[in-house]
Amino acid sequence: MRWVYVVAHPEATHHVERRVGGWFDSALTTRGRVDAQAIAERLRELIPPAARVELYSSDLRRTVETASPIASVFGVDAVLLPELREKSYGIAGGLPQSWLDERFVPPPATGERLDHDEGIEGAETKLEWVTRVYRGMDRVRAGTAEHQVIVTHGGSLSWVVAAWLGLPVAACAHAAFRSSAGGITVLGEDDRFHNRTLHTLNDVDHLVTTPLPWVSGYSRGRPDSGSGG
Repeated sequence: MRWVYVVAHPEATHHVERRVGGWFDSALTTRGRVDAQAIAERLRELIPPAARVELYSSDLRRTVETASPIASVFGVDAVLLPELREKSYGIAGGLPQSWLDERFVPPPATGERLDHDEGIEGAETKLEWVTRVYRGMDRVRAGTAEHQVIVTHGGSLSWVVAAWLGLPVAACAHAAFRSSAGGITVLGEDDRFHNRTLHTLNDVDHLVTTPLPWVSGYSRGRPDSGSGG
């Protein structure tokens, strides 16, 4: 059996400052660092002591800081993959959330959603974002350990899960998997039929602090916008 544990990084400074996340290189808050240690300890409980573990992480500071205690617990180095970054919001990265809210053009309910122009200079389209994360998952799937940990961002977690399940990119026009900051999502693949499953979505029982509302990759419930991730 192959297991993949997908971690959405815990609270970062852009969350509390109500700034746009994306590629803006924010750090974990004090609360986030406490939760990062709790995440590492929970993974130690979930993964057998003798198991070989591979650790992959987005290369942004908040995910690297989340991966650090995990690396220490398992005695491994994190493989940093820029492909696992959150969506790029272009010039909006790091600006007040209100600035993006005022200018963001939401995708239509039907029609072209993946290559939709959100009206923000330099921002990735959803198609570019999904395709990038799928490339990162190709790197992860090439690994050989039976237990793999991925540290990513709340928005990009959707595409990690979608890639694992083998969903075509076109299906991501509407698909989404919600995760709180600090949540752990568990994916599996059996050895005989090689069926892949979404075993657990957004487990937050390990968090020392009260879980944040669903903020990752979204703003006030609006998809593809916001300060999260």
